[in-house]
Amino acid sequence: MNFSLFIAKRYLRSRSSSNAINFISIIAVVGVILGGMALFIVMSGFAGLKAFTLEFSTIIDPDLKAETVIGKSFVLTEEAETKLKNIEGIVSYSKIIEERALASFDGNTHPLFLKGVDEHFPIVNPIDSIVSEGAWMIPKTKQIVMGWGIANSLSIGILDYGKSVKLYVPRPGKGQITSTKQAFKELHVQNVGIFEVNENLNNNYVFTTIEVARTLLSYQANQITDLEFKLAENAEEEKVIAQIQNILGNKVSVKNREALNESLHKMLNIEHLFVYLIFTLVLIIALFNIIGSIIMMILDKKQTLNTLFSLGATVKDIQRIFFLQGTLMTVIGGIIGLLLGTIILFIQQKFEPIMLTNSLAYPVVFKIENLILVFITITVFGIIASKIASVRINKSLVKIE
Repeated sequence: MNFSLFIAKRYLRSRSSSNAINFISIIAVVGVILGGMALFIVMSGFAGLKAFTLEFSTIIDPDLKAETVIGKSFVLTEEAETKLKNIEGIVSYSKIIEERALASFDGNTHPLFLKGVDEHFPIVNPIDSIVSEGAWMIPKTKQIVMGWGIANSLSIGILDYGKSVKLYVPRPGKGQITSTKQAFKELHVQNVGIFEVNENLNNNYVFTTIEVARTLLSYQANQITDLEFKLAENAEEEKVIAQIQNILGNKVSVKNREALNESLHKMLNIEHLFVYLIFTLVLIIALFNIIGSIIMMILDKKQTLNTLFSLGATVKDIQRIFFLQGTLMTVIGGIIGLLLGTIILFIQQKFEPIMLTNSLAYPVVFKIENLILVFITITVFGIIASKIASVRINKSLVKIE
């Protein structure tokens, strides 16, 4: 066995003659344990919040979305549709017509985004699964499903056959407007459901059939604003995007879910980085105790070090002893901290002792990447701290005249 490692292990297991040094060593190891545990738990908690936040995007955003980059709409030809259906990896796709509109009901009005979808939309996006009241629309009917915020603003319920909802969109054209009918195109529809996802969707979106949207906007039969795709689990995303782009041409941009929520992903990634850096700083402060503990140990073992030096051990050998001792302290402390952190995560996932609300537990996600990152962080800074302490040993310290 390596001489320095053997002595380092003996020093790690043995107690010092000074109770103060023993106490300092215990505090140093406990600091590493708590620091590593805290860093891992916080990163796992943030990963849980991130997953919880992005969970909504998996409901409202498709796997892929093709949207026009020139104007508001584009024409999807029958030839292009046939080619899209033959792309391997696409489960289904939905034609979309989306535009700003105005809804009116019983004297109340509310601006909104009107999203006309075809019969394939519930396959592409499971939006019908979050309809809290009523049901999803029947295809090719004059029905709508609105967000809870809009329904509340309009004071509307579902299946109120005595009163219909009026949808308005501006009429295209030029010249002077002399009446409301000239300015807006109007259509009466029936609300059959209310959905609840998040504040943005609840307060701004109304879904309707693509036929209603096409009639309101006077679009042609093959004219749409977007295409939304659902991919198979084993689909090669980049390859599918390239094929769709090749079929639809440069006038259309194809984005995946991450690109559709680029700003959200950037914000979450920046927050994740800051959380990691802040708690790493806390861990570094805790590792200062390792430096102090090793220096105190060096002074306590001064007589023993002189004996080792007299027996032929070099200064570098003795430096390596305390370097390895400090490294072992941080690695062992880190492993214990990560083990305790994993147990706490398991308890939270299994028994949910910490709640955000009465019905929602604080979300945590165990990720092996976080485990490895925290262990590497502890090890690297532990090695640096041990090196700083061990280089304090020189010939004049170990050699007693």
